[in-house]
Amino acid sequence: MEYLEFELPIKDLEDQLQKCKLIGEESEIDVTETCTQIEEKLAATKKEIYKNLSAWQRVQLSRHPNRPYTLDHIKALCGDSFLELHGDRNVKDDKAMIGGLGKIGDQTYMFIGQQKGYNTKTRQYRNFGMSNPEGYRKALRLMKSAEKFNIPVVSLVDTPGAYPGLEAEERGQGEAIARNILEMTRLKVPIITIIIGEGASGGALGIGVGDKVLMLENTWYSVISPESCSSILWRSWEYKEQAAEALKLTAKDMKRLKLVDDIIKEPLGGAHRDREATFNSVRKSIVKSFDELKNLSPKDLVIQRMDKYAEMGVYKG
Repeated sequence: MEYLEFELPIKDLEDQLQKCKLIGEESEIDVTETCTQIEEKLAATKKEIYKNLSAWQRVQLSRHPNRPYTLDHIKALCGDSFLELHGDRNVKDDKAMIGGLGKIGDQTYMFIGQQKGYNTKTRQYRNFGMSNPEGYRKALRLMKSAEKFNIPVVSLVDTPGAYPGLEAEERGQGEAIARNILEMTRLKVPIITIIIGEGASGGALGIGVGDKVLMLENTWYSVISPESCSSILWRSWEYKEQAAEALKLTAKDMKRLKLVDDIIKEPLGGAHRDREATFNSVRKSIVKSFDELKNLSPKDLVIQRMDKYAEMGVYKG
């Protein structure tokens, strides 16, 4: 288990507890009381640290290398029923954007989401979760297929942003994202969007329009990352923590501003601390959201979705 800087007090206590138990196992000394004291202190320390997380600390948790990614969620939700579909029928198959059909219970869903890598090789293969235009066009192709066969869409967002390379711009990155946003607003099947990690900029919005938009507790959703915001405003990354606070990018901020519909609770310490509990919470949220949407007619679904987004923000005449 990797620890973030603010989690080091927890690491120290967990190391002490492990050593205490080891001493008890290797000798005849009764260390039960000592271990109990350490466990109590550990529980109190965890509670104190995680209940007072800053915006920047939540950003760090959303990027934790042990955090479950899109394919982890899909595998846990669908098991062997997931059938991945490839290609945009135009340029190529974007490995940063994955999608396909899968079942939760007896209900089939079209799953779409950005996939990051687990090590240097897979991170390069997945382009660090940053999609090219063909990734967004693949996502749109799959959503249109879902609409054709009346299958609800589940979108799992986890990206530091769309790929900003020259070749991506040449192939129409901005148009691809804008097209997806337009088409998703009028898709005639339910769309359930869940921010499972990073939700940055147009890269997230390209698959982020939904009838129900949910965020895991330790995720963020913003027009720009704290580092990029800091570099623009202060010409330095040193002010990223200040930028994170100012951007109001946490799940609580998004819910308060009515930009997302609900927050999915995570286990104490983050989704990576108890993956199964996280997957169960996500599964329940998807099923609950679909139950609320499944009886709406296609016309009502689109009208409700359009009204939802039209009401966002504050306008002055």
